[in-house]
Amino acid sequence: MTEVNVPEDAEGMRLDRFFRKVAGPIGQGLLERQLRQGKIRLDGAKAKANTRLLPGQQLTYPEHLLTTAAGSSPSPSAPQMDQQAAYSHLSNMLVAEHTDWLALNKPAGLAVQGGSGTSRHIDGLVRAAFPGQSPKLVHRLDKDTSGLLLLARHDRAARELAAGFAQKTINKAYLALVIGDPGAEGRINAPLRKAGGKGAEKMIVDQDTGQTAVTDFLRLDKAGPVSLLALRPVTGRTHQLRVHMAAVGTPILGDGKYAGSAAHIGGFARQLHLHARFLNLADGTILSAPVAAHLQASAEQAGLAGSLPDAMPFFGFYS
Repeated sequence: MTEVNVPEDAEGMRLDRFFRKVAGPIGQGLLERQLRQGKIRLDGAKAKANTRLLPGQQLTYPEHLLTTAAGSSPSPSAPQMDQQAAYSHLSNMLVAEHTDWLALNKPAGLAVQGGSGTSRHIDGLVRAAFPGQSPKLVHRLDKDTSGLLLLARHDRAARELAAGFAQKTINKAYLALVIGDPGAEGRINAPLRKAGGKGAEKMIVDQDTGQTAVTDFLRLDKAGPVSLLALRPVTGRTHQLRVHMAAVGTPILGDGKYAGSAAHIGGFARQLHLHARFLNLADGTILSAPVAAHLQASAEQAGLAGSLPDAMPFFGFYS
């Protein structure tokens, strides 16, 4: 069975929409039939297509549901990586492991889950490397964001870790190079919603209908046109850190999606300079992921490399 834990940024999303997002395209009639037959379950029980999801819930469905239900074979356009190669890829990302979890340092540009036009992703690598007993995703990172990604080794750990993210007993700290200076420290409270139309893959600030979104920032240093920040997402909305930093006039360096050409400065890498550096687990364990090479190089170029933190920053002003 495929098991997917509902992340915080999917709160309030319809089950049918979330299913397509994580599993792939499927007709509405076929999807509802699979739900009625109990082949797709939410927290082990039958559910309806219009069920609104909560963080930490678990969606389960047969691994080959889409292909078998449609009476077709898996697409030849998505070749499967062999077990040894997949395991080698994951081993190169591994930064820590425990009987309950694995912690990876995800490179920028590698998606966490599959989707339209995405054939290589963490979820696929994990399934190939650990057939029949694959670790489970309990949170996500944007494709262009690098850094710590936690996977649960078994169902109990998946439930506990997903609950930890939802209940804020697991805390995250990101590093970002931004253009400009937002100030020494502060909290950004700006509700977010998905943009409509062609911008459906983007988020926008909407004080009236957006979902609560809160980000804390701490300036670690600044030099010339850029500042080095530690960012703490108090909530976990899609693209939250990126939208919030752009909204206050200090976009993340390289974030053309939310700042266009203004996100790029000559001489600096055109990649997104956002890295999930630290995770503080509920038991006090602090995990860290080495800074991505492009962020390290840009920090050195700006004269800020000496301010890259080795320990998790203390957001004492809003703890």
